[in-house]
Amino acid sequence: MKKILSLFIIVAVFLPFCSSLRTPSLDQGWKLFKNLHGKQYNSIDEEARRTIWEENVRMIQTHNLEADLGLHTFTMKVNQFADLTKDEFVKQMNQLKMSSERKSNGKIHIPSNRKLPASVDWRTKGYVTPVKDQKQCGSCWAFSTTGTLEGQLAKKTQKLVSLSEQQLVDCSTDYGNYGCSGGLMDNSYNYLMHSHGIDTNASYPYEGVDGKCRFNVKTIATDITNYVDIKAGSEADLQDALATIGPIAVAMDASHDSFRFYSSGVYSEPSCSSTTLDFSLLAIGYGTTQDNQEYYLLKNQWTTRWGMDGYVLMARNKNNQCGLATTASYALI
Repeated sequence: MKKILSLFIIVAVFLPFCSSLRTPSLDQGWKLFKNLHGKQYNSIDEEARRTIWEENVRMIQTHNLEADLGLHTFTMKVNQFADLTKDEFVKQMNQLKMSSERKSNGKIHIPSNRKLPASVDWRTKGYVTPVKDQKQCGSCWAFSTTGTLEGQLAKKTQKLVSLSEQQLVDCSTDYGNYGCSGGLMDNSYNYLMHSHGIDTNASYPYEGVDGKCRFNVKTIATDITNYVDIKAGSEADLQDALATIGPIAVAMDASHDSFRFYSSGVYSEPSCSSTTLDFSLLAIGYGTTQDNQEYYLLKNQWTTRWGMDGYVLMARNKNNQCGLATTASYALI
C-alpha cells in the first residue's frame, strides 16, 4: 500500500511538468528524437506528431515509475515508433494474417521425450543472423519464415546465410500472402516447397515495399522439403522444439503499447490475447532469470534500437502469454 501511495505522489508531481508543452526539456528531447531516428515533417504535421510523441513519452515514464516500485517485470523506452498512434503502428507493422484453420500438412512436432537443458540460446551455435529491419512494411511473417530456415540451413551446413524476405514479399501472393499488407508462415512454407528454394539476401535484398517477383533459381541458398506445426497452445512442445530443433517461427498478440515500447526485462501483458495474434517473430531460446522468471528469448526485426538490442524476453509457462505457443512452426530442409 505504501508503494502505491508513493507512486501516486510521484506521478502527481511529475506529470504536470511533463504535460506542459514547449518546456526546455521537452524541446531538447523532441530534437534528439528527430535527429536520432531521421524524422522529418512539414510544419503542420510536426505539431501533430509532437503531441502524439509527448503522450507516448508520458505513458512510458509512468510505466517505468511503476516498474521502479515493483509493479512491472519489464521497462519501456522511447524508440523510433514514438510519433505514431497505436492504431497507426499496428496497421503499419503488425500484419500477420491468421487463418481460421491452420493448413495442416500432416506433420506435427513429436516431443523428443529427452531431458531438456535448463536454457537454450541458438546464437551461441551460430544459427541466428543479425537483427534485421522490417521497415514500414507488414512483412513480419516473412522474417519468421527466413529465421527458422536460416537456423536449419546453418545446422545442416555449419554456414550461416541470410535468406531473402523480399522474395517472400514479392513472390508468394498466389499462396495466400499479401506482401507488405500481411501474410502467414505456413503460406510461405507452401510457396517455397513449390518454388523449390529461396534466394540469399545478398542476391535478392530486402526493400520493404511490394515489388515484382525476381526469384532466381541460380542463387538459391536452400530448398525446403516440408514444415512442421507445433501443437497449438502447448508450451511444453514449444520448449521441446526449441531445445531439439533450432529457432522456431512464432506469432503473438503484439498490439499493445507495452510491447511497442518494450526495453528490458521479462515481458508480460495482462491484456494479451492467446488467440487473436497479429505479429510474428523468431524464438531462439529460453531460460530463467536470477529471480526465477521463466522466459522465451525472441528475435524481433525492428532494428537493434528496439528492445534489448532487437531482442525481447517473453514470459514462459504463464498460460501461453500473448499466444506465443498458439501457432508455432519450423521448416525442414
